[in-house]
Formats: sequence, structure tokens, C-alpha cells
Amino acid sequence: MKEYRLHQLVEWLKDEDLSACFLTSTPNVFYISGFYTNPHERLLGLLAFPNSKPAIVCPNMEVTQVKKSGWKFDIVGYDDTDDPWQKVQEYITRLGLSIDKIAVEQEHMSIARLHKLQGIFPDASLASAEDKMFQLRLIKDEEEISILREAAKLADFGVEVGVHHLKNGVTEQELVAVIEYELKKKGISQMSFSTMALTGEKTAAPHGKPGLDTVKDGDLVLFDLGVVLNGYCSDITRTVAFGNVNEKQQEIYETVLKAQLAAVEACKPGVEIGQIDRTARSVITDHGYGEFFTHRIGHGLGIEVHEYPSMNATNTMTLQKGMTFTIEPGIYKPGVGGVRIEDDILVTESGIELLTSYPKDLKIIKA
Repeated sequence: MKEYRLHQLVEWLKDEDLSACFLTSTPNVFYISGFYTNPHERLLGLLAFPNSKPAIVCPNMEVTQVKKSGWKFDIVGYDDTDDPWQKVQEYITRLGLSIDKIAVEQEHMSIARLHKLQGIFPDASLASAEDKMFQLRLIKDEEEISILREAAKLADFGVEVGVHHLKNGVTEQELVAVIEYELKKKGISQMSFSTMALTGEKTAAPHGKPGLDTVKDGDLVLFDLGVVLNGYCSDITRTVAFGNVNEKQQEIYETVLKAQLAAVEACKPGVEIGQIDRTARSVITDHGYGEFFTHRIGHGLGIEVHEYPSMNATNTMTLQKGMTFTIEPGIYKPGVGGVRIEDDILVTESGIELLTSYPKDLKIIKA
């Protein structure tokens, strides 16, 4: 674990006069503690206090893994027959702490868990921990950047595999299967999200679902995928042509490529995020496809594949060294097809670094 992250959280508790913070989402617990797990329906949490040592709350089956992750502080373990909230209450009682204001992830905590929390701290008021955690995770350190670089290379490889296996009659699901199989052979056990391989008119759905549709001559084929490496995500989209695509499809592709390159070029420290979105959107609008670009230019990238900040046209935040995010304009025209081109971006001291590098010129695969 990196104790400076815990220190930053504790200092925030002191500054805000908070009695405690109880983080319950896997990404934030991982960021502070170095322990990564999927707890399923079980309670996972990290308790931090302004003047007492912290603790991880987890099932007893996870205690050994918590210790192996480098966590040096207390662990509140529980069995499936225990009430974990009672264990939390007992732990805080042993510490002799009075809890009158506690920070939680309000967007993550369910109503049922909120009721449990209020049951053990009936007089405590609630504060939001989200903004502070967003702020802490916004700027990546060198270790995080190194992992994100490697995750991006594996995303490049995934697209390469998908393109290599394109042929007449191959199904979308077969493409998904071979991509994930080859990545598993490289040690990847988890994708950032459900791998997407779409063909033909289905490419006009930004979040389409791969099925048994087959690739045929004249189709656009869209790949959207990413991997989780050591707790960090990558995310890439490439669209290729299979066989004899028509002029309209090529025009859409070239328009998206111009927009994507313009948006990437606009990324520099100090530039407003909204300006990046508007830069890409103006290119697409000027070519007559504005109504078919139906989402923001991108999203923050890190422990979660979609994280802070939202790269939308109204965001006035400026880019800072160490931020990582995606740039992914698209055009989705029903009845014709869609194109999206997406890269992972790191802001450097003087500009940006493209973490993904699979070629972006229109690739035409022989049918």
C-alpha cells in the first residue's frame, strides 16, 4: 500500500472535522489500501479516522489476501453467519470513538446499507466522500502510469487479434471469444467491460451487443475492448472495413478520424475539457453529421474504466499533468453503420502521450 494516500485521506478528515470515513466501493478501497477484491454481495469497507489507526472490513475468507496486499493496520473480519455491521460497531466501541459525522460514498451505498449504518450510528450526520476520492485519484503517479501503459498495449493487442481473425461468416461472438482467449493466454483474467465486436448496421449502436451476426463483404466492423491489469483499466475502439465498403462509409470514417485527431491535438495542460469536446464536435457538425455524434468525447480512465472527470462539452476543468482519459468521437447513422475511434491519453508536462497505438488510418480487410 502507499501510505501517503491514507495520510491524505486522514488529513482531509481533520480539515473537515469529520469523525470517520467509511469507503465501501472496491476501487476506492483498493486505491487507499492496495487490496483489490470483488466482494459480491458481502460488505467490504475501509474505515479511516482523524486520530486513530484505520481498518479494513472484509469476510474472513479474504483476511489472508488483505495481509498479502501489504495492509499493515487492523482487519475486521467476519463469517457469513455474522452481522458485519455489528462487528464494525464493536470495533469502534473498543477504540472508544464517538462518531458524530461520517463520510461515505453516497452514490455507491445502497439504501439498505445506509439504514444499517444509521442503525449503529443513530446520531451521526453524513458527508460525501466522493469528491475527495475523485480528487485524490485524478492525478496518476508514476507506478499507475506504468501500469496504464502496459494495459493500453494489451488493448492494442486485443484489436490486432480481432482484425486478424476477420473473415466471411465469422460471428461477432466468435471474434469476442478469440480476443479474450488470446488475452487470457497473456495472463489477463478480467476485461474492463464486456468486449464489443459489432458488424454491419449494428455498428450504428454505440453500446451494441455482440451476437451471432456474421461479418460479410461491405461491412464496417467495430471493436471496443479493454483489460484490467493490476487493478487498472484500458479502453480502445477501432473500426475497420471488411471488403468493398461504399463512399458514404468511407466519408463517415474520415470525418471521425479528423475529429479524433483534432481533439487529441487540442489536449494540452491548461486546456479546458469542454473545449476538447467542442473541437471534435465542430468537425463532425461541419461535415453534416452532428446529430449522429450522440455522446461525450470521452471519460476519465484509471482503476475504473469510466471515472472522473466526465469529458463533456460543459466541463470547465482544465487538463493537468498526470490525468488519464479517453478521446473517442463517433458517428452512428442508422441503416448505414457507425464509426468510433478511441485512444487512451496521458497528460504530460508539455503535451500528451498516446497510450494506445493501434493504427487509425482506415484499414480495409480483403473479403
